[in-house]
Amino acid sequence: MEQERPSLLLVDDDEAFRQVLARALEKRGFAVSAAADVASASLLAQANAPEYAVIDLKMPGPSGLMLVQRLKELDAETRIVMLTGYASIATAVEAIKLGATHYLAKPADVDEIVHALQQTAGDPNVTINSDPLSVDRLEWEHIQKVLAENDGNISATARALKMHRRTLQRKLGKKPVRT
Repeated sequence: MEQERPSLLLVDDDEAFRQVLARALEKRGFAVSAAADVASASLLAQANAPEYAVIDLKMPGPSGLMLVQRLKELDAETRIVMLTGYASIATAVEAIKLGATHYLAKPADVDEIVHALQQTAGDPNVTINSDPLSVDRLEWEHIQKVLAENDGNISATARALKMHRRTLQRKLGKKPVRT
């Protein structure tokens, strides 16, 4: 029976969240294998390429974006949802360009995640927010864009932004500003 269940790779460095989400996904019919980082997840995926994956963006070591690319190299049909507490336009665009099917900001419940895994196309009827982004949110988005352009290099990003490295690290250590 286990082979009949679709395989899902769950990757998140938060152990409690990972365990709760794994149980919830198993109850919804997935055969879940879980990992806490990109290296462990790569080994699991190499042994058995998953049909589905839910990947956290920000983890110790390489980001989840690296894993999205790796999973797509192993199996172009893998359906991937990028899940993050550090959502930004820049990382959403990169995740989709690398092959993620969907991008969700935490907190997301298991039903939202399963729905995102099952989506096969975009939704042209999605609600468009009429409120402009706050200045703080625009700053966060700009920092994320420049960080992505510098391949995650904090020092290079700080130089590009003409900002002290420690100031940038402090800003990055905070949760993203709500829209």
